[in-house]
Amino acid sequence: MSNKDYAQWAKLSPFELKDKLIEIACNNEHRLLLDAGRGNPNFLATLPRRAFLRLGDFALEEAERSYTYINHGFGGIPDIKGIVARFDTFAQKYKDTEGVQFIQSAISYVKDQLGLSRHEFLHEMVNAFLGCNYPVPPRMLTHSESVVKNYIQQEMYGHLPSNDSFDLFATEGGTAAMTYSFQTLFKNGLLKQGDKIALTTPIFTPYLEIPLLAEYALNIVEVRLDEETWQLNDNEIAKLNDPDIKLFCIVNPSNPASYKFSNLVLDKLTKLITTKRPDLFIITDDVYGTFADNFVSLFARCPYNTICVYSFSKYFGATGWRLGVIAVQEKNIFDDTLKLHNKKTKTLLNTRYKTLSPQPEKLKFIDRIVADSRAVALNHTAGLSLPQQVQMVFFSLACLMDTENYYKQSAKRIIRDRFHTLYKSMGISIENDANRVDYYTLLDLDVLGKHVYGEQFVQWFKTSDYGPEFLFKLADETGVVLLPGKGFDVVHGSVRVSLANLTHNEYKAIGKLTKAVVDEYYAQFLNSKKQS
Repeated sequence: MSNKDYAQWAKLSPFELKDKLIEIACNNEHRLLLDAGRGNPNFLATLPRRAFLRLGDFALEEAERSYTYINHGFGGIPDIKGIVARFDTFAQKYKDTEGVQFIQSAISYVKDQLGLSRHEFLHEMVNAFLGCNYPVPPRMLTHSESVVKNYIQQEMYGHLPSNDSFDLFATEGGTAAMTYSFQTLFKNGLLKQGDKIALTTPIFTPYLEIPLLAEYALNIVEVRLDEETWQLNDNEIAKLNDPDIKLFCIVNPSNPASYKFSNLVLDKLTKLITTKRPDLFIITDDVYGTFADNFVSLFARCPYNTICVYSFSKYFGATGWRLGVIAVQEKNIFDDTLKLHNKKTKTLLNTRYKTLSPQPEKLKFIDRIVADSRAVALNHTAGLSLPQQVQMVFFSLACLMDTENYYKQSAKRIIRDRFHTLYKSMGISIENDANRVDYYTLLDLDVLGKHVYGEQFVQWFKTSDYGPEFLFKLADETGVVLLPGKGFDVVHGSVRVSLANLTHNEYKAIGKLTKAVVDEYYAQFLNSKKQS
């Protein structure tokens, strides 16, 4: 067993720590670097990407029609008149191409199922692919919003009746959605420095770090998940009765534990919010909801109070595309609270947004988010890149038209097979849990040690404070890189394993190598007992 001193790196943030662990792992002659630290999936949706490329071929033909008398790669703005007939001709030439077939199906679907004009939809997609205009409306293109809204309904509402009375703002991924939401809550006086906000913890680290930034200086109240069931108990939910808590932030399903809220917890939260805290602002980050079984978002249960943040990055293998949305109900607490501001605050806000409307006091909260994303003065150039919106639409349509859920079933099967392989290779059997999602898993070192070696070993391991060095020893001796649960505010000694970004065989190796390092500690434990 190595006797290196790892203490100098033990207090780094989890993602900074990951880079150091990779450096340590790469400095040794391991068979492989097995980096299960970051949750970037190694699978992706191909069909909507094929459609994106084939749309590009058609879009360029459309552009070149405008200037056929000029050679040398010159084009113009495509014409809407006759565009569907021209696409039908184009499709006949490439009828055996999957991407073209997808677009044909999409044109039919948006007309028959969503009631959209085929000509207007296709014209919007063609122009958006070319990126030849500013985003208009800047919040999101009209037909694009309609399609993505239906996707959000399908994935976030579960068994609940569908409801399309909400607006979307297309953003540069879920991180931009988080940033913009906090920014506008502050700019509009809905949050101020020193306010209390509640976080379900453990949680994705930016939710722990953003509120503490100097420009926000918020006070955090932790509403802690039980680290055995990964659900909220009654005492934790009751913390939300505090009227000084202005905002409740949730990642559901959770990160790092990867569990969705049970129906019972959703019922209790809904009851508390509707009866005792109808004034509570909520942000729910539901990026992993599409991997869960029978998922229902708090956005569907408490629509009036809730901003929904959703990213396409994980489910579609699109972290590099930077695709996300902010969803806000048309009737919402944020707009209603703006109306309650005093005269001085209203005057200041009217001055801030006066260039956008002759009646700035009527500017909706979500449109203020759009404006604030470009410092208000540049609102006319706000909005997500139009080619990005096209890919978002095609991702959404791929799932809307997949009535048998083939893609969803495959994505779930991939991560769940890896989960079982990991634990089986460590000699551990894990009971099924309907609320477990398995995008990540937390290896609880206490539970792992107790299960394999007994309670005495666990107590020795904790008393000896070997937890902080475990990740470094694992990287140094085996090349396995994991993240510390502590960095996500997990209380028990644990490590987070992403089940999204490596192969089945590599997770088998991670399980064996992780157990091998624990075996080393066990040998040290036995030696210490002999000496005593």
